[in-house]
Amino acid sequence: MALLQITEPGESTAPHQHRLAIGIDLGTTNSLVAAVRSGSTETLADENGRHLLPSVVRCVSKTEIIVGAEALAAASIDPLNTIVSVKRLMGRGLSDVKSLGAKLPYDFEENSSSVPLIKTAAGVHSPVDISAEILKTLRLRAEQTLGGELTGAVITVPAYFDEAQRQATKDAAQMAGLNVFRLLNEPTAAAVAYGLDSGSEGVVVIFDLGGGTFDVSVLRLNKGIFEVLATAGDSALGGDDMDHAIAEWMMSEADISDDADHATLRQLMQHARQAKETLTEQRSVSIQLNIDNDTSWQGSLSREKMNEIILPLIKQTLRPCRQALRDAGISKDELENVVMVGGSTRVPLVREQVAAFFNCEPLVDIDPDKVVAIGAAIQADVLAGNKPDDEMLLLDVIPLSLGLETMGGLVEKIIPRNTTIPIARAQEFTTYKDGQSAMSVHVVQGEREVVDDCRSLARFELRGIPPMVAGSARIQVTFQVDADGLLNVTALEKNSGVVSHIEVKPSYGLSESEIEQMLQSSFDHADEDVKLRKLREQQVEADREILALESALADDADVLLDEEELSRIMAALSILKAEREGDDAGLIKQCINKVEEVCSFYVERRMNRNIERAMAGHNVEEFKTNLKQKNS
Repeated sequence: MALLQITEPGESTAPHQHRLAIGIDLGTTNSLVAAVRSGSTETLADENGRHLLPSVVRCVSKTEIIVGAEALAAASIDPLNTIVSVKRLMGRGLSDVKSLGAKLPYDFEENSSSVPLIKTAAGVHSPVDISAEILKTLRLRAEQTLGGELTGAVITVPAYFDEAQRQATKDAAQMAGLNVFRLLNEPTAAAVAYGLDSGSEGVVVIFDLGGGTFDVSVLRLNKGIFEVLATAGDSALGGDDMDHAIAEWMMSEADISDDADHATLRQLMQHARQAKETLTEQRSVSIQLNIDNDTSWQGSLSREKMNEIILPLIKQTLRPCRQALRDAGISKDELENVVMVGGSTRVPLVREQVAAFFNCEPLVDIDPDKVVAIGAAIQADVLAGNKPDDEMLLLDVIPLSLGLETMGGLVEKIIPRNTTIPIARAQEFTTYKDGQSAMSVHVVQGEREVVDDCRSLARFELRGIPPMVAGSARIQVTFQVDADGLLNVTALEKNSGVVSHIEVKPSYGLSESEIEQMLQSSFDHADEDVKLRKLREQQVEADREILALESALADDADVLLDEEELSRIMAALSILKAEREGDDAGLIKQCINKVEEVCSFYVERRMNRNIERAMAGHNVEEFKTNLKQKNS
């Protein structure tokens, strides 16, 4: 007998009312799509039952583009038209990409822009175009599996992706026809999946070693609140680098030169990856290379030898771990768990090194390849409105400080690194010169004290400031970082209401050396930076003193000073100018104080003269009456 489902008006649970949302792990080596279905979260497979989609795109012709396993299979025979590890190119400049050298066997088209353009049989494509093809494939898989149009998606990115790389990811999603609810840091996505699945509370480390990027995050889990205490990592370190190291060993063993053709290099990379994956389960593996029609090489690689080859790379992951713990103010003894994320954490040596470093056995309960996509899907389900009463609160952080250039080339940090986002903070600045009607705003990113040692993000101008005495203008600069880590900067002159605004979309990402060194250099040069900042601050103060004094002397020195008095002032001023070019902040300060002391009588005379001018034609009572009316 058929049963009727009876519900109250307005409470229908018809399937079509469930908004379809997905989570996407856009990985360097592989990508996945996941969704919440019937209350459980699962990754979605293609028609062949494969969950992992190799992040590989083959551009055969303008009408034929292949994505996934079939493209990967052709990588060695068609290397120039088969793009792998495109995530490493996202948001980077052409010069940065070329610095990767032999690791990228592509033909790049020279162009006036900073965007790397890859020449293929299907035309010229940017990294955003290639990523869009991967995302489009995942979108179609999700729509076919879920049986409807998607409301939106949460896409994960490495925690160390900067504004340019995040914006490039959003652009690719838009090209793929996806509505992006938000970008979610990969370690945070893993925390969402792990925290909800296990109900864990306390401090947890997410160790995320993927194909091309490494992130480590320290998170506090408490009653559904996922707070990122600190994050660190390297956007150019991952399983691909292990493959390159193994491939270089093969080249040495097989006597293959560094200038080998693209097909040989691709074959080496494939064999290296296969050897690494095999040695995850076995103690040794045989390797057969067919270099050309007349040349071949056969050898074997043991797990012990592979460990020797890749150990330096694994050691590189431990430095960001120390830094993240230090930034979070957490000791190893306070950790509840270490969660392993990313396919590269399957390597036994990685797990051994992580266990030894954190003094605890890492957790691998959730499939490290799927955990990020699962966490993204859970978050997407919440943002789609399918769980309106869900109490999960997600707090992310920015990885590098954001600030402005001030006089002397110094950096004024507006939002410090590891600040929870979304966030908006404002700070007031003023003009440097009398009558200044415009101000240049230079937005920078980094931890050093001097602009030259940080990364320039954007420049814009605030014009139309009413002419005023130096220091009278009140210019409020607001930094707003949204949930995706994208930055908006607004400058407002509060007296006049003049406003200027910019959305920071840098044309290129951080170079590999900047990613590796930016944070470390801030620690290595801490004492030096403090001394340099003090010096620059005193130099700026000296410049102000010199400018103000010279302006005053030009105005009324001939009226208020005799020759002897002027000579004394000019002598002190000359000494200040000379010492201002030196590197002794204390001596510059002494010279500033000496000038102020020598000029004290002159300042008093100028004040009296200005009062006399203001009072000319008025009596004291009239002046008091006017002052009272202004204050009332």
